[in-house]
Amino acid sequence: METFLAYFESFVSWVSGIVWGPYMLVLLVGTGIFLTFGLKWMTVRKIGYAFKLLFQGRDKTKQEGEGEITPFQALMTALSATIGTGNIAGVATAIFLGGPGAVFWMWITALFGMATKYGEAVLAVKYREVKPNGSYAGGPMYYIKNGLGDNWKWLAWLFALFGAVAAFGIGNTVQSNSVAHAAQGSFGIPLFVTGIVLAILTFAVIIGGITRIGEVTERLVPFMAIIYVIGALIIILVNASKLPGAIGLIFSSAFTGHAAVGGFAGAGLKQALRFGVARGVFSNEAGLGSAPIAHAAATTNNPVRQGVIGMLGTFIDTICVCTMTALVIIMTGAWQSG
Repeated sequence: METFLAYFESFVSWVSGIVWGPYMLVLLVGTGIFLTFGLKWMTVRKIGYAFKLLFQGRDKTKQEGEGEITPFQALMTALSATIGTGNIAGVATAIFLGGPGAVFWMWITALFGMATKYGEAVLAVKYREVKPNGSYAGGPMYYIKNGLGDNWKWLAWLFALFGAVAAFGIGNTVQSNSVAHAAQGSFGIPLFVTGIVLAILTFAVIIGGITRIGEVTERLVPFMAIIYVIGALIIILVNASKLPGAIGLIFSSAFTGHAAVGGFAGAGLKQALRFGVARGVFSNEAGLGSAPIAHAAATTNNPVRQGVIGMLGTFIDTICVCTMTALVIIMTGAWQSG
């Protein structure tokens, strides 16, 4: 049994090296760079307009077109899968493995990842399908099939297969494990109890389909994000004198790496770049294909409008929430603990 586990661990490490390795990350970020320049930096220029569309998209009675949930609910559903472990554990591990400079490369990943998210949401709405029961289905497997034609159906099938597998890994296991350990460490709650409670609550939501998921996330996601940001801002204000130094450290370490200090083992430029990009992609999921599945159900008659709203997922997740986590970790000196 131990031999099997050792081989399995080696296999997982090998796959992880490919998935989160430099070549895959170059392709993901490279796609974002290509789209950003192709869109003439529209994703950066239209951030204010995107927030305007987002708040206009809260009232379902005022939406034009067909769909199951409001554009606001679609974004909150997408954010419910990204705001969480990636913003906390993802940022912490990025700094632990790559030093403070990794945060800078997370920002760069988000800056270009916004264009990828925009493209994903546009395609999701444009190529979505209406099922016999009236529900809407979309996402990469549908826009690969409907957009590229029958010759690429095999790729759509592969995405659906690997997407389902990934949902149990980065979509469930990491989150539930983090919640369970946090509950145990803070309140002494046994791990299995947290697991059972999470399973029951999750089932109660997803059994109602995308409509109930949207109704829950439009209330839960803004609340948890605001509470988290407020908590982080309190810590930042308490340590306000250290803010300029923390920001300076992020920028300087991004291009030079950082020597060992305290319990931190040290990291070079290559590590800062690699783990900053990897954890940035893990946090905002730009290019991974999960967010467009939610955006495909949005009530809209204009794929571009939903794409503009969709790109905010990366901005809110990484530029806003991840930055709060990073500043707290760096300003309090926790990153040096190892």
